[in-house]
Amino acid sequence: MGNQVIVFTEKEMPKVLNYYEGSKITRNAPGVIFAAKTADTSITAYRSGKVLFQGGGADREAARWSGTSTPAVAKTKSTGAKGDILPENFATMSVLGSDETGTGDFFGPITVAACYVSDEKIELVRELGVKDSKQLTDSYMQQIAEDLKQVVPHCVLTLDNAKYNEIQSKGWSQGKMKAVLHNQAIQDVLTQMQPEYPEYILIDQFAERKVYYNHLKNEPAIVQEKVLFSTKAENLHVSVATASILARVAFLEQMDQLSAKAGMTLPKGAGPKVDQIACQIIRKKGEPFLQSITKVHFANTQKALKLVYKK
Repeated sequence: MGNQVIVFTEKEMPKVLNYYEGSKITRNAPGVIFAAKTADTSITAYRSGKVLFQGGGADREAARWSGTSTPAVAKTKSTGAKGDILPENFATMSVLGSDETGTGDFFGPITVAACYVSDEKIELVRELGVKDSKQLTDSYMQQIAEDLKQVVPHCVLTLDNAKYNEIQSKGWSQGKMKAVLHNQAIQDVLTQMQPEYPEYILIDQFAERKVYYNHLKNEPAIVQEKVLFSTKAENLHVSVATASILARVAFLEQMDQLSAKAGMTLPKGAGPKVDQIACQIIRKKGEPFLQSITKVHFANTQKALKLVYKK
């Protein structure tokens, strides 16, 4: 299936929309102003001025507008990332990316996501709203997550608090937990993709390569082919940015469920506000309940207990 993306000016865009008016369809997705479906091509126009042509006739339909428009060109920028040296034009390649969240939060689980974004879907994913998740609000990520799940192979894993506390008490570090989850999520996406294989796999780096694979030494299957590591990976390829969003949304969903169980809104992070809320939970529901929704080994547990006994 072909894919072409063209940028039109405000003056040019109405001509395109009028041409495909007879094939117009309804498509409710972030940033979409018009969508049409011909016998062999899907046409999607975005607020940014970009029009995405997908399907067997994509090249033909895009060529129809040649000379009146500008081909979309991927932009690259310096990110200050550290890790493996990436190939030239990496941002335009077909990449499977993975990321995690929740590791620094006292309340709630760790969530890990992996996503494969092929070169032909990079522009679509960007138009759906993907960029560095740290630049997006939680509510916006929740709005675009379902659309993203519809267009890219993905896997989201959640390590709930009960399991987290169990394996942590057996000596597992967060680094090992994350390595195992990343490896499992990547394997899942690779299985979905078979027989296709990504040009590269990019992991948002939380450990050096040697340490990462040492964590996995007892795993039955370990993904090593074409794997790269880099910090700030969400700025290097949209696959990691997409994974970051899906991991964050899964974490937020779990936090909402735990807040409902606790009868109060649970704060994120591990600061003083967290200690105060944990203290309230102990008084209201007891210490065992607190342990069921938190990472028990965090210092917040003892701080909350001190607040309880202090009063």
